[in-house]
Amino acid sequence: MKIAIYHNLPSGGAKRALFEFARRLSGRHQLDVFTLTSANHVFADVRPFVNQHRIYPYQTGRLFRSPFGRLNQLVRIRDLARIEQITRQIARDIDEGGYDVAFVHPCLVENSPSVLHFLQKTPSAFYCQEPLRLLYEEMPPRPYDGQESRLRQIANRLDPLPTLYRQALKRRDARNLRAAKVVLVNSDFIRRSVGRIYQVEARVSRLGVDAQLFRPTGGARQPFVLSVGSLTPLKGFDFLIRALGCIPAERRPPLTIASNFQNPPEREYLTALALHLGVQLILLDGISDERLVDLYNQAALTVYAPIREPFGFVAIESMACGTPVVAVSEGGVRETVLDGQVGLLTSRSEEEFARAVLRLLDCPELAAEYGKNARTYAASQWSWERAVDMLEEHLQAIV
Repeated sequence: MKIAIYHNLPSGGAKRALFEFARRLSGRHQLDVFTLTSANHVFADVRPFVNQHRIYPYQTGRLFRSPFGRLNQLVRIRDLARIEQITRQIARDIDEGGYDVAFVHPCLVENSPSVLHFLQKTPSAFYCQEPLRLLYEEMPPRPYDGQESRLRQIANRLDPLPTLYRQALKRRDARNLRAAKVVLVNSDFIRRSVGRIYQVEARVSRLGVDAQLFRPTGGARQPFVLSVGSLTPLKGFDFLIRALGCIPAERRPPLTIASNFQNPPEREYLTALALHLGVQLILLDGISDERLVDLYNQAALTVYAPIREPFGFVAIESMACGTPVVAVSEGGVRETVLDGQVGLLTSRSEEEFARAVLRLLDCPELAAEYGKNARTYAASQWSWERAVDMLEEHLQAIV
């Protein structure tokens, strides 16, 4: 097949998924990438695997600082209009390129890209990593939210611009997603979410793990627990800190969090919370894949508590390294972690989570058994080769 790939992705799990898809599809098909200057091209770089890599000029507008911050919603509305003009041209170029299918990935500005709406000749498959959660879910409250004066709170209620921006973004996101010939998703959890939010019947095309990179290295385990993810409220790191705070101090393990992105207010909040509860917290930022593999292999276990995580690479990466997982049973995690075989699943109860952590810390033999099972399970059931075979079937069906 001749495949046009479109994306406007930052660093993170979605870009890693595109990298793994492109790396394996490139040996079987011709791949050309259409992207924007606003995307991250260095992280999980797909350029070695494609025939052409066309970058179109686009950057989001510069935001204002206080006291002119209210104008930022106008900047964002203008960003939506500008990216629509660029993607109209990209869609035209794809249609004129004689591609069998357009394999479209999310956009950091629109979520579902407008290129889906503008394609006229080329059938498209949109890989929806998740709905636009900011619009459809209530975000976890934080003490650093709403710290405005009374006058500013009144102004916020009267200001029409945030509503106008959210309405414009919501319309475009839904319109674009529904324009795709096929919507692919990474889990049954997201398939149900897409059906409920967009009234579209999506198809599950699983993700995977590089079991050659993420592997047991045979090193000695150390008495700390590991979690991985961007330092944002939806990743549930505050829950982990409170859960560890339920463990008696003399038995409480340190918590290391490895992030590819850290929101400064969230970092301050987590640091203060850990200090208050007596949890030793180590925050790492921008580490390499090799360092991440070392951390998985050194940790006694991986703790994972994101809020309704769509899929969660962390669980299968940890399992591929032979490290058992203690996780909150929500979202896509329920589809990857086998409770009582490769780790433990709990409700979102800090006390229950703490008991699960202690159960594995107090019984290294059980943790080792789960880790061995986890490696076998991840390598056999969650390989990228298996995931790409499934994706290829979906794309060929579209063609």
